[in-house]
Amino acid sequence: MAESKLISVDFEVFGIVQGVFFRKYTQDQGLKLGVVGWCRNTYHGTVAGQIEGPSHKVQQMKDWLRTTGSPSSRIDKAEFKNEKEIKEYTFKSFSIKH
Repeated sequence: MAESKLISVDFEVFGIVQGVFFRKYTQDQGLKLGVVGWCRNTYHGTVAGQIEGPSHKVQQMKDWLRTTGSPSSRIDKAEFKNEKEIKEYTFKSFSIKH
């Protein structure tokens, strides 16, 4: 089976995503899927970050960010930008930045 290419994508999730453990659930989901990257709260009430991994795993993470999130969150929309193929991982794990 051909190994899927590694990709990197930036994300930002809008809605009720702060104060509802969104970052913790995002980190847990990233670790569960085996993608790496980071997420953090922004000053304008969103959660932003970056995901790196095999393209099919990144797609699963994007779907999760778009539709699931944490149990108490309400996702209005998720934006994904700067998707590109990468040669190697930049991050070792999935972390929460403060």
